[in-house]
Amino acid sequence: MSREVVLVARPEGEPRESDFELREAVDREPETGEVAVRNVLVSVDPYMRGRMRGMRTYVGPYELGDTVDGAAVGRVVASRHEGFGEGDWVVSSLGWRERGVAAGERLRKLDPTIVPPSTALGVLGAPGFTAWWGLVSVGRVEAGETIYVSGAAGAVGSAAVQLAKLKGLRVIGSAGSTEKVEWLESLGVEAFDYRETPAKEALVDGIDVYFDNVGGAQLESALFALRPFGRVIACGSISRYNDAAPQPGPRNLAFIVSKRLRIEGFIILDHMARFGEFVGEVAPLVRAGSITYRETILDGIENVPRAFAGLFNGDNVGKMLVRVGPD
Repeated sequence: MSREVVLVARPEGEPRESDFELREAVDREPETGEVAVRNVLVSVDPYMRGRMRGMRTYVGPYELGDTVDGAAVGRVVASRHEGFGEGDWVVSSLGWRERGVAAGERLRKLDPTIVPPSTALGVLGAPGFTAWWGLVSVGRVEAGETIYVSGAAGAVGSAAVQLAKLKGLRVIGSAGSTEKVEWLESLGVEAFDYRETPAKEALVDGIDVYFDNVGGAQLESALFALRPFGRVIACGSISRYNDAAPQPGPRNLAFIVSKRLRIEGFIILDHMARFGEFVGEVAPLVRAGSITYRETILDGIENVPRAFAGLFNGDNVGKMLVRVGPD
């Protein structure tokens, strides 16, 4: 037997721990081509909130009674796939469970001697890849430009600000606490606490690119600050994910025309063919310490719902993870 976290109610407003239930599950042995994995770390991510609404967006919804699937890293405990052996570290989509079985083709082997396995869920996983793709292919940033990154101390934002610095940009970032601002400043970011300083005031000198992780009022402020021919990298809108009803959009959308702005959204799943290129560029920077990362880790599978809710309260610095088993 092992344990898993199941969605039992559609969240209304901010997700609550009572929207989930911890249940026992019967483990099964892998069949031909499958691998049994004991999870060590599981990821909680903002996109999961949309899947809990029960409507399909770019990916199918979670149904009530479903175990919440998503990214996880763990160790192989039994294998009937020639590419994996007992003890191997792997990244999977097994999600919020202590143990699971997956087809070998759905797993990616990790080498823990190169970088810690947890980085496959953060700076060298989907969040880091999202930051890299947004800058390189959506924003097409150039040295000497000024970029503003909202949610800059989160998993995507903290990778984006560091990559932008390495590419020669002036970087401005917002976060929601003194601790986060101080960390960003240590990375060379011109950081401010959006709870104390309105973004419109912090961006008075103008920007060329906006990496949007937040949406809402931050997007409106960025549209004021963008210079002619500026770009918006539309990555996420976490400030709106818990809205019970759609809210009015920015009141200054006319700037899109008058400033000749380009706004482009993207879903990183569409670009997985370039994942190897991303790892080839960024992994050496992480190993060398040129890109650093932070992780907020809670212990125990029973704390996965609390960690998930914490994303929307700004409880995390860097990537939010939950340790559900020993290394």
